[in-house]
Amino acid sequence: MSLHPDWLGEVPPNPYAEQLSRGYRLLRFAPSLEREYRAYVLRDTLELKRVAVVYALLVWLAFAGVDIWMIEGPLLAALLAIRAGVGLLLLACGRVILSRRHSQLAAPLGIACIGAMGFGAAAIIALGHSQDPSFPYEGLLLVCIAAYFLVGLRLVEAVITSFLVLLAYGLFEWLGGLAPERLFNNLLFLLAGNLIGAIGCYQLELKSREHFLVSGLLRVLADQDGLTGLHNRRSFYRELGRLWRQAQREERSLALLLCDVDHFKAYNDHYGHQAGDRALQQVGEVLLQAARRPLDMAARLGGEEFAVLLYDISASEARQRAETLRQSLEARAIEHAGSQTATVLTLSVGVCCLQPAADLAMDSLFEHADRALYEAKAFGRNQVVT
Repeated sequence: MSLHPDWLGEVPPNPYAEQLSRGYRLLRFAPSLEREYRAYVLRDTLELKRVAVVYALLVWLAFAGVDIWMIEGPLLAALLAIRAGVGLLLLACGRVILSRRHSQLAAPLGIACIGAMGFGAAAIIALGHSQDPSFPYEGLLLVCIAAYFLVGLRLVEAVITSFLVLLAYGLFEWLGGLAPERLFNNLLFLLAGNLIGAIGCYQLELKSREHFLVSGLLRVLADQDGLTGLHNRRSFYRELGRLWRQAQREERSLALLLCDVDHFKAYNDHYGHQAGDRALQQVGEVLLQAARRPLDMAARLGGEEFAVLLYDISASEARQRAETLRQSLEARAIEHAGSQTATVLTLSVGVCCLQPAADLAMDSLFEHADRALYEAKAFGRNQVVT
């Protein structure tokens, strides 16, 4: 499965776009995306699992009426004992799933419920056939269909569970002495039903994975500057607010580096806007190198204005990081004939580093960094001011 490459060619590099481009017909993503997808499936199917466990319990108990109707004597007590044991397991698992406190157990408990129902149904059918050859076996297919569609299992989980259930059924019927031609007929019917279920489950998971990738891509594009791939202004201010509150709780420092490309209007006028876009992309690459830690971020605020937010860093380290940024862009030697500062593209940086306090407004971080940037530009550009 892959989207049109021309469409993806317009998207800045990111894991979702790359996976869409490569495809996923084998229902497998790159390791980091696969972990994210499984967490997404767990959240997305949690309510479905709660409905499924209630439905399964009701249907399981309803089939006890079929047992009472068709089976007599001591064998009925054995069948009802199996029904009761599986029913108690469904109650126990359902209580955990419905409690919402152990959501990470929903998937394994779902597999356990389907497996228990499958093995229990296989044993009941085999025992029932020992007394009444017309005892229905088609109910086993309901268990397998539930594994494919109702429990929210991934295809590989559903196929393995259903295969083990069918294997158990064949073994129980063989041990019970069911005629080979009848056993073959029953297994062929159940296998055909499972094949239909597996194909449907494959299509559902394929679409689920596509939805996950497209949703992730849209989130990235909503928070990403289309030209440089950095965070955009909206994303920057949202993250600044979050990190400001986190720094207050953890009593950590926060540094803001406001960056402005020197004489960029003159660059655009001299070389053209396409060259200007390529230059801004190189600036973005330089800034991205400065925000490699998990809580750091680089953003394009608009035009030639950029920002780097650094978490838990000293003032001297922040200044050194800013100086490294300035030197890195200068070292790229992007020719700038229209500059009054240097013969290459350069960067002015204003730095503010502080520890957020309860009585300190978040705007103060931006205001101090902006003032420092103004001084860097006023006193000659291509420099760092804190």
